[in-house]
This record gives sequence, structure tokens and C-alpha cells, in this order.
Amino acid sequence: MRFSIFHNIGAPGRLGDVATVLDEVREIATFADNAGYHSIWYTEHHFGHEGFELVPNPLMVGADIAARTSRIRIGQAANIVTFWNPMRLAEDIAMLDQLSRGRVEVGVGRGLYGREAMNLNPLADPRDQEQNRELFEETIDILRKAWSGDFFSHNGRFHQYPAPGVSWDHPLSPASPEFVGDDGTISAMKVVPNTFQDPHPPLSQVIDSPRSIQSAARAGMNGMFWMPPVSELKGRFELYRDTLSEATGVEQELGTGLSLVRDVYVADTMEQARADFEEALLTSYRWVCHWRGLGNMREVGEDITGRELDYDFLAERNLLVGTPDYVAEKVHELQQELNLQDLLLWTTHPGMDHGKVMRSFELFTEKVMPQFAENPA
Repeated sequence: MRFSIFHNIGAPGRLGDVATVLDEVREIATFADNAGYHSIWYTEHHFGHEGFELVPNPLMVGADIAARTSRIRIGQAANIVTFWNPMRLAEDIAMLDQLSRGRVEVGVGRGLYGREAMNLNPLADPRDQEQNRELFEETIDILRKAWSGDFFSHNGRFHQYPAPGVSWDHPLSPASPEFVGDDGTISAMKVVPNTFQDPHPPLSQVIDSPRSIQSAARAGMNGMFWMPPVSELKGRFELYRDTLSEATGVEQELGTGLSLVRDVYVADTMEQARADFEEALLTSYRWVCHWRGLGNMREVGEDITGRELDYDFLAERNLLVGTPDYVAEKVHELQQELNLQDLLLWTTHPGMDHGKVMRSFELFTEKVMPQFAENPA
């Protein structure tokens, strides 16, 4: 089983000292690199003056982390691809893959907040879900073409590459049928550099609904989940497995291609774990659930009408918070029920004391991870 870290970088009340926050980010990444974690993932959010979400470009953070680590894979959960110029995004990811010598994991998402979408790309307006999805799918198509290593063209609803009518005449770049048409204008383009990984870094989509689950599986993308309890996740894992099996023509095991983010905090006692983690955890959930509601944390068949968001509501559904033995037991449950193969730990909720975060990672690394080694001592 693989263990990874999901690192949402939030620091409410600390916007005047982001440099120190980023030093803490670096400490977590270098610790994880040395401790044998598989990957570390950074988010993309914009205009977050509240301080809950600080990183507008996870690729820039990834470049910094790549320079300070040697083994850990570096992911984005996620690049909100509907906000980007697809060609620029393809170039930047390829460059990070080269800088890290092939350690990039590409997570992609469609975007949730209108404040972000309407000020970066109004075509990604989340109020028009069908257009948002079509823009997302076209962008993924362009990324794959751009990473093919070949000259390519694209003519879609939202993007056209190359732009029509651009002439080319340069003695150091003789016109060739590969990229110049009979009329002397550019007819195809190539992204440089290409990715270090061949054919390109692995693609993962943040998924939740049946439609997004099936779409990701059919497109050959891995999937990432977060909130739902095991009873709900099981059906979603099965849907991904069945769709992937149909798409590939090969029977797939449950859990193949899927990762799960879980809120994780380890302390010496159950009481201490809750005392340390509760308020920071609820800060994240109050922020996110304002947009999403509580429905995604419902058990199969459960009516949660009138339920309030509090620690006890979450603890019985999706938290891995407590002593090392308790957390290991909960991880075993995920492994047994879902055949989970990749767990992403989310410990860095906004407002968490950095020293306590590091202590939790140390306890997880020393006392939980060895229980899931292939040949534990």
C-alpha cells in the first residue's frame, strides 16, 4: 500500500508571513521524501484573501519542491485546467517533469468557485456545468496531443491551434510540410520541451459523481476521492472498476487506479488527537461544505436532514484521527473494504500548529506505515 500527502496550503491570519508558511511546506516535503512517502500533492486556488487556500499555481510550488527532494513524486490536486491556456499548461507541466526527472503526477479538475472562474476564464463558469465539462474535456484532449511529441493541430469549440493566418519565413527554421501549409502559414505546432515521462505523466481527475467517475475511467485517467464514508465509496469504487474494465477490455481489480484523501492526525491518545485537530479540521469543512453541503458524507440510505456539521458527525464517517493503533485499524478497514492502494493524508488543515503536524507525520511514519509494509518486520 502506498502512502502520500495531500497538502492544502492554508494559513488564515498569516498572510503577512507567507514566506514562513512556505518554509513549513518545504519541511513537510523533505521529511516525506526521506520517510518513503510515494507522492505529495498541492492545490490550485485563487483570490483567497481569507487565507484558507494560498496557492494559485501548484506547478510553481512543485518546482521548488523538486529542487529540494530526490525521490518523492510531485502532484497537483488539482490543476484547474479550465482556467488555463491549454498550451501554456502543457508547456509548464512538461518543464516540471523535466526538472524533476520524471516525478510529476498530473491531477486535473474543473473548478468549483465562481469567484475564480469568472475572473480567470468566464467560459469555465460553474453555473453552466455542461459547458464547463465540454471545456474540461477539450483541454485534456489538447494536453494529450501536446505531449505526443509530434506536430499537431486542434480545432475545437473553445480553442484553435495553431491560430490561423500566421505566416512563417525564417532562415534558421526552414518551412516544412510538418508545420507549414501550402499557403506559407503555420499549420501545426509542437510543444517544447516534451515531458520526461513517456508518453506523459500519469493523469488523475478529482471525481465524485457517477458521470465524472465513468468519464475518468473511459478516458484512462486515475481517480481521486475525498469525503464519502466507506459505505458510499464502495459503490463508486465498483463503478470505476467496472467502467475501466469495459474501457480496457481487461478485468480490473477493485481499487486499481484510485486514490483516497482522508483527514489524518496521529497523537499519543485519542483525547489529545481530537483536541489538537478538531478546530482546524472544522475550519476546512465549514469552508468547503458551504459550497458542497453535507450530502457527500451521507451513508448509503441515510437521511441526514437537519444534521449539523461537527466533529462527531465527521468522526463516524471519514476521519482517521487518534492513536497509532486506532489509525492503523481504520486504514486496514479501507484496505479490506475497498482494496485501497493509495492513501493521501490530509493533516495540514488551516490553523494547525506546524510542530503538531510534524509530530503527527512522525508517529504515522514510525508506527502506522510499518504495519502495511509488504514484509513487515
